[in-house]
Amino acid sequence: MEGIDHLADERNKAEFDVDEMKIVWAGSRHAFEVSDRIARLVATDPVFEKSDRARLSRKELFKSTLKKCAHAWKRIIELRLTEEEAGRLRFFVDQPAFVDLHWGMFVPAIKGQGTEEQQQKWLSLANKMQIIGCYAQTELGHGSNVQGLETTATFDPKTDEFVIHSPTQTSSKWWPGGLGKVSTHAVVYARLITDGKDYGVHGFIVQLRSLEDHSPLPNIIVGDIGTKMGNGAYNSMDNGFLMFDQVRIPRDQMLMRLARVTREGKYVPSDVPKQLMYGTMVYVRQTIVADASNALSRAVCIATRYSAVRRQFGARNGGIETQVIDYKTQQNRLFPLLASAYAFRFVGEWLKWLYTDVTARLQASDFSTLPEAHACTAGLKSLTTTATADGIEECRKLCGGHGYLWCSGLPELFAVYVPACTYEGDNIVLQLQVARFLMKTVSQLGSGKAPVGTTAYMARAQHLLQCRSGVQKAEDWLNPAAVVEAFEARALRMAVACAKNLSKFENQEQGFSELLAELVEAAIAHCQLIVVSKFIAKLEQDIGGKGVKKQLNNLCYIYALHILHKHLGDFLSTNSITPKQASLANDQLRSLYSQVRPNAVALVDAFNYTDHYLNSVLGRYDGNVYPKLFEEAWKDPLNDSVVPNGYQEYIRPLIKQQLRTARL
Repeated sequence: MEGIDHLADERNKAEFDVDEMKIVWAGSRHAFEVSDRIARLVATDPVFEKSDRARLSRKELFKSTLKKCAHAWKRIIELRLTEEEAGRLRFFVDQPAFVDLHWGMFVPAIKGQGTEEQQQKWLSLANKMQIIGCYAQTELGHGSNVQGLETTATFDPKTDEFVIHSPTQTSSKWWPGGLGKVSTHAVVYARLITDGKDYGVHGFIVQLRSLEDHSPLPNIIVGDIGTKMGNGAYNSMDNGFLMFDQVRIPRDQMLMRLARVTREGKYVPSDVPKQLMYGTMVYVRQTIVADASNALSRAVCIATRYSAVRRQFGARNGGIETQVIDYKTQQNRLFPLLASAYAFRFVGEWLKWLYTDVTARLQASDFSTLPEAHACTAGLKSLTTTATADGIEECRKLCGGHGYLWCSGLPELFAVYVPACTYEGDNIVLQLQVARFLMKTVSQLGSGKAPVGTTAYMARAQHLLQCRSGVQKAEDWLNPAAVVEAFEARALRMAVACAKNLSKFENQEQGFSELLAELVEAAIAHCQLIVVSKFIAKLEQDIGGKGVKKQLNNLCYIYALHILHKHLGDFLSTNSITPKQASLANDQLRSLYSQVRPNAVALVDAFNYTDHYLNSVLGRYDGNVYPKLFEEAWKDPLNDSVVPNGYQEYIRPLIKQQLRTARL
């Protein structure tokens, strides 16, 4: 059985060039070549072996993480990898670790909020990993409400120092990754107080541990917050707690790009607009959307391959059973997730462009697109992470009982991924930010101020409030104009309905509070429109060959029509489509599933994931699932002995009825 490709027949059915699709998925030929080379480098390095993670204790797991991070840095230096290549290497090592926060949050925070002088000093150390940093914002009592943080940074003009202090237990920093055991420094967010006045939350670079023996510095209490959900999973990360007892730092360790405190204690806002801070936020959130595509595609790859290998029922006269992937119920659950993985990939690409555009505008003091960019990145972060977390769990169910095994790769993937629904903004809170932006946009529609970017469709409010869909047959749902107009009408009508309901309240904040659920739904409708429109826009580009484009076209309309079906109540209640048109959409959806079916395995092959990265017996490239499930079973420590430890004490007395009878 070893070496046989059990999925060869599936791969032979493909109606497109898989290598071409790999390039489309990667974004460019260069990106594909880098990714492919680094993936194989990691997969063949024994130090990066990860199949034993579930069997390690927390301490063993954490030590193995330290070993991998050190080895990864060694390889980056030896091979003189570029920043892009180093990032891919960390991605394929696939183990949450302190380096994620060092490179993903600490360094960007200093780049975004530090002066040129501060960047020269701190980034020269951070880029060589001579210091290791984390991002200490969230507190025990406050996460999403950053303005409610309690940690204080009080300026003392006598010594030219800030005094960092945790005044309450709830002000202790709680959750920062890398903080618990590794970070030597942190960007700490605290309330800046000078001359008796509170100027709100600002960032400060604070050293936490000695660079000689790694012990915490005086008056700093720091540790790990404990074991988290899942075996292995995010437990390789040292999420930490941190408390300060009047800890003093030099004044120049306040991040001073946006504001500074003088030697005399005067608070001076910088000439640099504070909106520049949002550039970093847009960057972080666009990377989270890209991560959503990675995680969902990984789960879909496992579920698709296994659905083609697994056979159940359908046998007649002793014949072969039916592949699970041929059941329409399986396709109806799996193919929209496959389509979503591609959709999130392309909206992630667009967000990279948006970040570049917003950054260039900010540098030129053009803030016109910033509110819209902030709202759409917040909304897309929420939409994609929620859909991905739900999608990974759905993939686990699609794999039946075997999906529950750790070696399927799905339980650990789920446990690693679900925190994304909370960090960098709770998903419901983020959608409410989008809703506020939408309500403001709707309120300005008659003012002559044209909506921009992803809200530009609202400028056609008069048409969208009155139009009726022209769909008359199932194939009409493959018309991009018809699909986009239905999504635009639904999104606009839901936003306008919320605005009208808000206007009935004398107190707008009370109204907002009463209508929270409806506002979230309106925000989601707007974000789904963005994803659909960006996928359709991708199809208009010169991508791949004819076969590649056809498959992407199928996936695009599966995504759109599945969303339409899932949120049918919204489309019908807003009169964006009729019940008959909804029925035609379902007819078209079934047809699209049939077209994707022969290409399904090839479409997940295009993700180009190595078996090492997937770390899944069910998702193996060769489909050789069942012998490997047995191999994994025998590796479990419980199978080290035939008779279990505890037999003599507990099982034998039970069987032999030698337990004493207790008196009640």
